[in-house]
Amino acid sequence: MSDTENSTEESEKVFEPIRDEPSPQVTRTHSNGSRMHRSTTNTSQKEMRDPNLDVNLPYRTFTSEANLSEYDTENPVGEIDGRLEPDGQHHYKLVTFKDHDPENPKNWSKAYKWYCTMVVAVTCFVVAFASAVITADLAGVSEEFNVSEEVSLLTITVLVVGFGVGPMVFAPLSEVLGRRIIYATTLLIAVIFVIPCAVAPNIQTLIVCRAIDGIAFSAPMTLVGGTLADLWRTEERGVPMAAFSAAPFIGPAVGPLIGGFLSDAAGWRWLYWIQLILAGVVYVLITFTVPETYAPTILAKRAKKLRKETGSGDHVTEQDLDLRPFSERLRIFLIRPFQLLFGELIVLLVSVYMSVLYGLLYMFFVAYPIIYQEGKGYTAGITGLMFIPIALGVLCSAACAPLVNKHYMKLNRQHNGSPPAEVRLIPMMCSCWFIPIGLFIFAWSSYPQLSWVGPCIGGFPVGFGFIFLYNSANNYLVDSYQHQAASALAAKTFLRSFWGAAVVLFTTQMYHRLGYQWASSLLAFISLACCAIPFIFYFFGASIRSRSKYAYSGDDEETLKTSGQADDAELERARSYVSTP
Repeated sequence: MSDTENSTEESEKVFEPIRDEPSPQVTRTHSNGSRMHRSTTNTSQKEMRDPNLDVNLPYRTFTSEANLSEYDTENPVGEIDGRLEPDGQHHYKLVTFKDHDPENPKNWSKAYKWYCTMVVAVTCFVVAFASAVITADLAGVSEEFNVSEEVSLLTITVLVVGFGVGPMVFAPLSEVLGRRIIYATTLLIAVIFVIPCAVAPNIQTLIVCRAIDGIAFSAPMTLVGGTLADLWRTEERGVPMAAFSAAPFIGPAVGPLIGGFLSDAAGWRWLYWIQLILAGVVYVLITFTVPETYAPTILAKRAKKLRKETGSGDHVTEQDLDLRPFSERLRIFLIRPFQLLFGELIVLLVSVYMSVLYGLLYMFFVAYPIIYQEGKGYTAGITGLMFIPIALGVLCSAACAPLVNKHYMKLNRQHNGSPPAEVRLIPMMCSCWFIPIGLFIFAWSSYPQLSWVGPCIGGFPVGFGFIFLYNSANNYLVDSYQHQAASALAAKTFLRSFWGAAVVLFTTQMYHRLGYQWASSLLAFISLACCAIPFIFYFFGASIRSRSKYAYSGDDEETLKTSGQADDAELERARSYVSTP
């Protein structure tokens, strides 16, 4: 499972290699008319915030001089001036989309864009479903292979670890190769390696193939947010994103439901055959019916065709002009997430909070069977029905997403189009309380002699809080770190996945030692303590960002505006965020 970021697993800025001498000031113009100024020295780099930043552009795989307006501009002739050619006499011609270009995904018909949106959303649902469906009959695996429950739980752990490792490579790789090839190759690998899981002769085969599936399945979850941004213009994106955002959360809720009845009827191996069927269907749909949506890849193909037709090397894209070795880019986008995770308080605490929530979801996969199968004697199928309120809570919160969007747009207008990043935390401050409320209900109604209704109902507020919290966290990281957003989100995904992978290994022991009530209450108290995080950043986030090496801070800008002592150049420098290569 992933978040909508999952949805927003997007892009960051990549800086040039460290040099011994200062480099000159670089100015480039975005398609929205704003200008971006960079003053580079051997110690720091400053850049003004772009209020219309498209974090899906390939910041992490391009140098700072790249003119990324090439990718979000429509031009009557389909080209704009680029950098000077080696002869120094004239500019390269950067290929752009033409006005109303039919190859621009944003110009596709609304019906086809909705079709593509639903295909990628269903793909995310299948991936999340695959992570949870096997929890319905882990006992069958333990019994057939004569291993402990902890060993059978590794089939969940290694998959979720893969969810954390894969995005570190697939996200930046998609900026180089395009989205379609990553979707096609990784889903094919995932489909192939589900088969050995279904016919596994031993636990070792099952664990190894699940690990490979986890890495491969992580790619669709990583790319889907960017795909939706490719398809929909900013003003159109709200409803499609809300529709998608529910998919990664409904999958884990529906997985145990279907898996419970299926394992009761046909055994644990059919929990893998159902994954094969669903993954095979979405592989065919996304590979053969959804074309490339990533503008840099589409334009690179067009530039190659123009060079062939004209016999001239003038028509290029920024991708063609970037001759840095791949190893240099790799160093940047693999190391940067860890620099942010361990060097930025905002990234660390938000990642911890999201890890707690993610771990809670996977704990439920173990806790529900303990409460209902062990405590009340229910079958796996009936236990799966208890996950329905979680799914309903997710759907209700997704339905409220347009209201949250509307509220943000109101605040956006009040701040003249540049609201502080902290306004993104308002939905989180309101919804964070639903998680501990649901957990306390789940905890103290879980006595075996009480009705099944209490713990079941407790799942609704938990599901309701998930989307609000994840979306707010993702948006806050994007607004706080701008061109570093992809690395911040990757850091969060990495930590969250490793924690989610670990918690399933000790949940059973925790419930047996603390008891049903106090084990769930412990989770509730931890989530209650985490409720302080959005409030801390709401009141002190701007101050923390102003001291950060990577985050954008607008505090100095406000000070200069009120004092009336700054000229335009000073204001632009005050809008900057600072980064070190």
